[in-house]
Amino acid sequence: MSTTPSDPLATLGSLPGVPDAVDSVRKAVDRVYGHRVMRRRSNEVTAEAALRGSRGSAALAGADWNLEEVRRRTDFSGEDEARTVGAALRLTAEAGQLLSIWRQSPLRVLARLHLVAAGGAAPDDAVGRPRLAGETVGEPLIDGPLPSADEVAGRLEGLSRLIIAGTAAPALVTAAVVHGELLALRPFGSHNGLVARTAERIVLIGSGLDPKSICPAEVGHAEQGRAAYVAAFEGYTAGTPEGLAAWIAHCGRSVELGVRESTAVCEALQRGAA
Repeated sequence: MSTTPSDPLATLGSLPGVPDAVDSVRKAVDRVYGHRVMRRRSNEVTAEAALRGSRGSAALAGADWNLEEVRRRTDFSGEDEARTVGAALRLTAEAGQLLSIWRQSPLRVLARLHLVAAGGAAPDDAVGRPRLAGETVGEPLIDGPLPSADEVAGRLEGLSRLIIAGTAAPALVTAAVVHGELLALRPFGSHNGLVARTAERIVLIGSGLDPKSICPAEVGHAEQGRAAYVAAFEGYTAGTPEGLAAWIAHCGRSVELGVRESTAVCEALQRGAA
């Protein structure tokens, strides 16, 4: 991947503690990819990781359902929590289809993700586009200062240019920044957290760190808890080196917990228990 002469994402990779987090994630991912089950049944691991990642992302958005309920349920219409879980499942299913488009047009992918998440639940003219001046945002969990529509447009364009130009930054760093920036901007009227976590997933897959999508960071974000997620995100919005490093480390730990989840799935498959 080519890089820009000035690569701001790459500089984040040298923040204190970040190289260790990157190395720890790389080793964890390598271990699960080396599991003997992955040679024969990787598709099953991918499918289970998708389900568990969707459950984790929905939990952070306020729909903390038991995994078996998510697995059993077929109708995700009706109450708000069911629609949230349905949105998370649709987004996870869509993520793998958008990798080539992401490298060329991240904004187009984000629009598509919001369209998929909304699933007809929002007015047609508000779906799949950044919010306009005066439009409100309904977003659980994240309630910090809301950037103006003009600031959203400018920062989205800047993020898009960085992604298209390419970066020498480790995949973990890029994924954490994409995730954090979308949470900070809340560019859509709804479902911003779900979209941000799906964009993180797309970066991790497309970078080659997790090409089979078996390391669901969403599982780790949920396992660490909503309070820890918000606290780490506040470090990102503070913009200090320490805050940015803490957010990247939090995202790295989330990937490692996702690896642990999929390792357990591999072990269960090996025993014939799943």
